[in-house]
Amino acid sequence: MSAPRTPLSRDRVLRAAIAIADADGVEALTMRRLARALDAEAMSLYHHVKNKDDVLDGVVDVIAGEINAAVEHITAPTWKAAARERILTARSIFLRHPWAPAVFAGRTAVSFEVVRYHDRLVGLMHDGGFSYDLAHHALHALGSRALGFAQELFDPGDAGGNADVPPELAAAVPNLVGMLAEVAHDDPGSTLGWCDDQFEFEFGLDLVLDGLERLRTA
Repeated sequence: MSAPRTPLSRDRVLRAAIAIADADGVEALTMRRLARALDAEAMSLYHHVKNKDDVLDGVVDVIAGEINAAVEHITAPTWKAAARERILTARSIFLRHPWAPAVFAGRTAVSFEVVRYHDRLVGLMHDGGFSYDLAHHALHALGSRALGFAQELFDPGDAGGNADVPPELAAAVPNLVGMLAEVAHDDPGSTLGWCDDQFEFEFGLDLVLDGLERLRTA
């Protein structure tokens, strides 16, 4: 007698979608592929998710929920230390799902778990002496960095700083060409984008947090 099949649920569908994206990238995620992974008929998925957009919205909630669970018990002696640890902990979740920042940045639906994450971050700053007005400015200054990833200014592709730049372009933008020639990212495992490695992320994060601390005490 065969073992009973685990019933489908929205959570099971979303976690299967995350597993596919982790293995092969979010581009590999289709409703047909998802149904195969769950050993189910594609039509049966629609009892739990409306379509692929609904899957992606749900995936954002699941991963943001992972982040909220991971940061829930963070304590530190200052607001800045607590915020820094919270943000770097969120980043550690994204490093397990390196395709996810692009999904988070591209969704238009409001995720309750993302809102809850930002609510707790604002509460941490408010308890640390920020007015709500300054906390609002802080969220704008942090941008996606508050969640643990930095949006790319540009992406030179796989070649990175070693790309062969046409001479006419090199002559028109010599400073960018010179900068890209010197850029080196030594730890691919810490990278969520061509220019979003751990060093660059922490460099920018510390600049913003140090500036916010000066404003808080002004």
